[in-house]
Amino acid sequence: MEREKRPLKETVPGRHRSGAPPPPRVPGRHRGGAAPPVAALAPPPPRVPLRQLFRVASVACGVQFGWALQLSLLTPYVQELGIPHAFASLVWLCGPLSGLIVQPLIGHLSDRSTSSFGRRRPYIVGGAATIGLSVLLVGHSADLGRLLGDPPAGSRHPRAIAVYLLGFWLLDVGNNTTQGPCRALLADLAGKDHRRTRIANAYFSLFMALGNILGFATGSYSGWFTILPFTVTSACSINCANLKSAFLLDIILLIITTYISISSVQEVPLNSSSVAPYSAEGTEEQLNHGQEAFLWELIGSFRYLTLPVWMVLIVTALTWIGWFPFILFDTDWMGREIYRGNPDEGQRYQTGVRMGAFGLMLNSVVLGFTSMVIEKMCRKLGAGLVWGISNILMFFCFVAMLIISYIAKNTDYQSSGLPSVGIVVSALIAFAILGAPLAVTYSIPYAMISSRIESLRLGQGLAMGILNLAIVIPQKLQNCRLVTKFEKKGC
Repeated sequence: MEREKRPLKETVPGRHRSGAPPPPRVPGRHRGGAAPPVAALAPPPPRVPLRQLFRVASVACGVQFGWALQLSLLTPYVQELGIPHAFASLVWLCGPLSGLIVQPLIGHLSDRSTSSFGRRRPYIVGGAATIGLSVLLVGHSADLGRLLGDPPAGSRHPRAIAVYLLGFWLLDVGNNTTQGPCRALLADLAGKDHRRTRIANAYFSLFMALGNILGFATGSYSGWFTILPFTVTSACSINCANLKSAFLLDIILLIITTYISISSVQEVPLNSSSVAPYSAEGTEEQLNHGQEAFLWELIGSFRYLTLPVWMVLIVTALTWIGWFPFILFDTDWMGREIYRGNPDEGQRYQTGVRMGAFGLMLNSVVLGFTSMVIEKMCRKLGAGLVWGISNILMFFCFVAMLIISYIAKNTDYQSSGLPSVGIVVSALIAFAILGAPLAVTYSIPYAMISSRIESLRLGQGLAMGILNLAIVIPQKLQNCRLVTKFEKKGC
């Protein structure tokens, strides 16, 4: 009898007891857990028109407008508030630190979000609101510092500096909160079509270029205080009033572009009956149980990364080691090295800063044109080769800037103290050409990481956060190196 019962207990590998083949394994099912509901097997969303991707990417214009003002005007402004030049890069450490923490966290949360408004759009709106609050704090830091008790005279304004630092930190938090989910939303809408993913990121890069053009053009104009005279106060000089006016314009543009972006698409809410796209195993438990520490989940996701993904991250990190000093000190370099100015003496420095902002506007024009032809270049040459060529071009432009600095240092200037036209034009040409590799940096790495991460079944929000780590870690190292260098020189 025992031998007759034994076959009933045994099962043939790959077959059920009934003899029928097992049903296909549903992704996200544990051996001992229940299978996800049928909703997890819903068909993929319909193909999204390119014009819709174009509108979704438009929020990058409003965000980048504020970022361009930040790059062109804030380094000189912090020195007017009394922060020494040696610590200017330390102030900019806020950006890499917030990017190190905020964007991976926001990407992680947006992958899991069950909001009826959608997964990405609540964070886009929240980030835009944070940017609006932050630019108000930065623009009015001198006025608020005076209200809090800063003396009318003196080179240091500690309370204004405190308000400025709070606003500056919130500005970087808002930028990271908005851009990460927006890129993830574009990747969601593009689906598995790698060509459309590249086009979506090229649209994003194009709007970044447009925001840069508007922002740098705004920063290079010195007459905003005459158009908005109420911005000039006893605590806020003309340069401060121009900054304040520019940030008020940024709020208006940000509201318009955010509305266009979030109203152009309807996200399908992720509810408890859906499979969370975040996990490499896609388990429902990872959606419903948030007790596992986010840091460990982020670190754990690295073990799923393949060699092509690691190569994208490494090249991105090395590229940003070169980009960050330029982005941090471009207008300051023009004011100090080319125009031989000092923030506390005369107008030569401010003239150089405005000329640097004009150079960055030219940079953004080239960035925009390059963004429109990136897809054609990638189809003809391949994305990897285009990225490599752009990095070589970036290297030669930085070498040219070193040569221009050397010539400017060893050349006698005119009696007015202004540099020759040839030196200024050479610097502007270097700024403009750098727009081409910058367009590639803003688009191709994101498209490559988005397409390569799909097979690993990590969420697009977390993928953007992981790529952002490859950007902000080099920035943090550069910050520390620059601060140490200034301290050794006794600046």
